[in-house]
Amino acid sequence: MVKVPKLKLDSYQPLRDVIFETLRKAIISGDIKPGERLMEVSLAEQMGVSRTPVREAIRRLEAEGLVTMVPRKGTHVSELSSKDIIDVLEVRGALDKLATSLAAKRVQPQQIRALESIHKQFISCVEKGNMEGAIRKDIEFHDAIYAASGNSRLIGVLSSLKEHVYRFRVIYLRDLNIAEHVEQEHQQILEALREGNAERAAELSENHIRNQMDAIVEALNQKKL
Repeated sequence: MVKVPKLKLDSYQPLRDVIFETLRKAIISGDIKPGERLMEVSLAEQMGVSRTPVREAIRRLEAEGLVTMVPRKGTHVSELSSKDIIDVLEVRGALDKLATSLAAKRVQPQQIRALESIHKQFISCVEKGNMEGAIRKDIEFHDAIYAASGNSRLIGVLSSLKEHVYRFRVIYLRDLNIAEHVEQEHQQILEALREGNAERAAELSENHIRNQMDAIVEALNQKKL
């Protein structure tokens, strides 16, 4: 049976939104795994709520592609497929390549310092085995590059992929050896940005995402996910 995190009630949010965000976070983080069945009655009992807001939350999760509803078979967390991973990360790779190229041309000294600080925090998290912290710092590192690109439209396009990318990021960074390799790739990207080398920064960034895609697809094919 699926175990649901305790609800964090917020007086400013409708109950249905709290339930939706709780379930979405659990799915994206991997606490509720691909293929697991979501049963309205069980979820409502665990959360101490009626079935109606749970049903509404599940429908919203289906609209986002995070769950699949099949007649007579029930509702399950959507399975990951190689095509899903490749489709999302091909787009992400192209966006990151452009963002990093622009950032190398426009980045300000204080933004370089911020990236250096985030990178050091990422290293510290990896050394301590704090993979949740490492994931947060990985997000901050890439968000800082997008901010340095100075292109608000590009940042807007990225936001539509964030939830999917986060789901893949959790899978990718749970391996300490991979996290250490990511650390090295971040260092190379940072050096290219510091030098203002747009071509090299773009190439490194594209390879960074391609390595992530290849590793996740390989893990999926080997049934490690």
